Amino acid sequence: MSYDIDIKEVRRNCYRQSKVRGEFMLQMRVPGGVIEAKYLSFFQHIAETWGNGEFHFGVRQMVAIPGIKYENIDAVNKYIKSFIEDIEVKLCGVDMDVNDNGYPTIGARNTMACIGNRHCIKANIDTTDLARKIEKFIFPSDYHIKINIAGCPNDCAKAHVSDIGIIGVTKTEYDYERCIGCKKCVEACAHHATRVLSVEKGKIVKDICCCVGCGECVLVCPTGAWTRNPKKFYRVLIGGRTGKQTPRMGKIFLNWVTEDVVLGVFKNWQAFSAYVMNNKPEYLHGGHLIDRAGYNKFKEMILKDVKLNPEAMVAQRVLWTETEYRSNFNVKPVTQD
Repeated sequence: MSYDIDIKEVRRNCYRQSKVRGEFMLQMRVPGGVIEAKYLSFFQHIAETWGNGEFHFGVRQMVAIPGIKYENIDAVNKYIKSFIEDIEVKLCGVDMDVNDNGYPTIGARNTMACIGNRHCIKANIDTTDLARKIEKFIFPSDYHIKINIAGCPNDCAKAHVSDIGIIGVTKTEYDYERCIGCKKCVEACAHHATRVLSVEKGKIVKDICCCVGCGECVLVCPTGAWTRNPKKFYRVLIGGRTGKQTPRMGKIFLNWVTEDVVLGVFKNWQAFSAYVMNNKPEYLHGGHLIDRAGYNKFKEMILKDVKLNPEAMVAQRVLWTETEYRSNFNVKPVTQD
């Protein structure tokens, strides 16, 4: 069959080009990586009817279905209309028109998350719920951003290597009377965290400046002397990335902020992206947008109208540490752009 392939339009509809000409891989969004099991048969039908019989659980927790031929994309787009309606509109509350043309954009990548406190005893937050709440602020969008959400500072979801990473943290509370001085929390903090606990006169002393908010002390305390504050807190990292040129770990932007602050940040993301890109929907990672604008401008725009909670901490500056595969990568001849 002979046809002209509009790669840009196909990419916008969340299809990735295959190494086989005329074949594509559909990427279906699953914010937070959790959906009902009933959709497995839905994916199976697409894979066996229009694909190559396989589907891939993508690195970003989307469901990817390869082997879809170009001439079948219209049929697939019509079929996935109900899925987009269920997940994006009904589950995540996204304000968007759903039609027979499939996904409207691919700019904002699927939000990744660990399983969170729905299952993991170490997690401080419900990561799935947060991912779904964020979705309506970042999708649909032509601007590229990768978001990872980790339930605790173990960071299994790799928040440190995303454009914006969210880590659930806890402000633990200490009951002096319940403590029996067994030192289990001291040992756990020394082994798993930042060694901020010590014992004085049979009771625990905490160096609060360096506590990462992991909650390991809560998990090991036999008497319940350590408990998690019921108020949920978050750490926000920015500018992390992988890549072939200058990968780097993200840096702390906000610490000990509430969910309202986190959602306020994402509410401002598209306006910030449009400002940096002059309203041009080019493919450029969110971390690079921060680089272009400069940290101070980013902070000004991303915190616009965001009311910080009393416990919140904000980075006054960010000192990036990039891996330069080529020495002095950023030092170039004046004739080279």
